[in-house]
Amino acid sequence: MNEVLLSVDDVRICYEEREVLSPTSFEVARGEFLCIVGPSGCGKTTLLRAASGLVRASSGEVRRRGQPVNAPSREVAFVFQDYGRALLPWRTVEGNVSLALEAAGVPPQEREPRIAEVLRKVGLAGHAQKFPMQLSGGMQQRTQIARCLVQKPELMMMDEPFGALDALTRQGLQDELARLVREDGLAVVFVTHDLEEAIYLGDRVIALQADPGLGRPSLARMIDVKIPRPRDQLTTKEHPEFLRLRRALFSFIEHGHE
Repeated sequence: MNEVLLSVDDVRICYEEREVLSPTSFEVARGEFLCIVGPSGCGKTTLLRAASGLVRASSGEVRRRGQPVNAPSREVAFVFQDYGRALLPWRTVEGNVSLALEAAGVPPQEREPRIAEVLRKVGLAGHAQKFPMQLSGGMQQRTQIARCLVQKPELMMMDEPFGALDALTRQGLQDELARLVREDGLAVVFVTHDLEEAIYLGDRVIALQADPGLGRPSLARMIDVKIPRPRDQLTTKEHPEFLRLRRALFSFIEHGHE
């Protein structure tokens, strides 16, 4: 059993007395890829932000390594969907990645080798001196991921990071991310509205469902994805278990039953 890095225990979120997330619980172990899916407006991003310390739970508790989480930490990196706004346009790729090290107080002489290594990992070694406007959407998102990886987090929170990308770029980054997680032993909590993406990437998938009576989200189902790794964009998505899980997730999110 891998070490539990993150525990979400009966976390409930309210805004101005309106409940936007009913009590939800789950754990994330070291090296685990956990995906969160659900319809738009069901509270996926709110749950992710609460788990990372960006939003305070109205009740319940978030713990990392057994300690209460009350604020963001450098051990937890957050990858946003809007990669364009996440990058500083006046800084190069290298300069944007350096931001995380500067904030952590890493001495200048130690930054260059760390940045070079992480850019190699994400396939940007030859683009270090380019500015964001010179990069494709996929390369901009790689830059944001590199900025997170360079701080050597143990946990990455990712909010629909590939949602704005074209299908081929998205598939390529899915495979790169899965490889990076295997190599670095990261734990990832990944929000997406795409059921196929969740099953393809995840070890487990949490399905959030809007309460049909109250209109508030709730935890509908937690499923284990036991499809072997490494996975392939063609053969994995034709696997009988992949098709079964996609049907089951769709039924739970849309109708509340298989």
